Amino acid sequence: MAVQAPAARPGKPGKPGRTARAPGRPRGRRGGYWVFLLPSAVLFTAVIAVPFLMNIGISFTRWSGIGDPRWLGLDNYARLVADERFWASFRNNVALIVAMAIVPTLIGLVLAATLFDHVGKKFGPRTASVLRAAYYLPQVLPVAVAGIVWGWIMHPRYGVLNEFLGLFGAEPRSWLGDPDWALPSVMMIMVWFQIGYPVVIFMAGLQRVDPALYEAAEMDGASWWRRLRHITIPQIRPEIYVVLLTCTIAALKVFGPIFVLTRGGPGGATLVPSYFSYQNFFEKANAGYGAAIATVLTLVIIVITVFFLRIQDDEEREP
Repeated sequence: MAVQAPAARPGKPGKPGRTARAPGRPRGRRGGYWVFLLPSAVLFTAVIAVPFLMNIGISFTRWSGIGDPRWLGLDNYARLVADERFWASFRNNVALIVAMAIVPTLIGLVLAATLFDHVGKKFGPRTASVLRAAYYLPQVLPVAVAGIVWGWIMHPRYGVLNEFLGLFGAEPRSWLGDPDWALPSVMMIMVWFQIGYPVVIFMAGLQRVDPALYEAAEMDGASWWRRLRHITIPQIRPEIYVVLLTCTIAALKVFGPIFVLTRGGPGGATLVPSYFSYQNFFEKANAGYGAAIATVLTLVIIVITVFFLRIQDDEEREP
């Protein structure tokens, strides 16, 4: 005799019957994750969005920072196009992109591969970690402290650099005071300052590379440079894009080292757009023109960011 299952318990009149809740489904309103995004959204709006929109509005005016601004329309941007100091600051910025993004990426790639593939195997991972931390140390130092120390090192009268080069018969040089040497000197300092960041990122990326690839290449007689070119670089390509993008943005925004070391001098030899904007804002009391410079710099950073992301996206879609 078949046993019938008990009938489902009907719900109360006027109310639908209860349905069983799926196991593991959390109670509460679905889609409530937006609550956790709210603090970040508020901070983004208050710290980034609103000041940026205010900056754009100020860029269309003549304003000293006190009193009422006077509407100028596009006059500040027309002035930028004809301003040789503005274009010179961007040329200096391109040089700093080389010093802060391209050179550290190339050197950091070689150093990371050496620490991971040679030092780590021969002397142990602890030695490689100590050296990695040593390379990253300049990133931890405050910009003001590092700039003051380098100012002492490159001082024309009692600097260590001139004392060292004097041992080989070189004449003392005003490294940061000579228009011909100021920008190369700042570039050298920024290479030293920036090099640890790519080393850390690349060594983290090398952790996910299959060691069998290196072992197979080594058994086939591939040299270290060939392994670097054909295995390391293709495998950590996403990390390379990240380093190039973040370091390029850092170079475009660079302000602290220029402020501490040279103040944009001598004669504008190390002037960059961020410091040029600062000069107009606070030294020349021309907030409208400074805002126009900052707006153009922000748009350049956005365009470069989109360009990098598009290239990376196209690379990932390729089979």
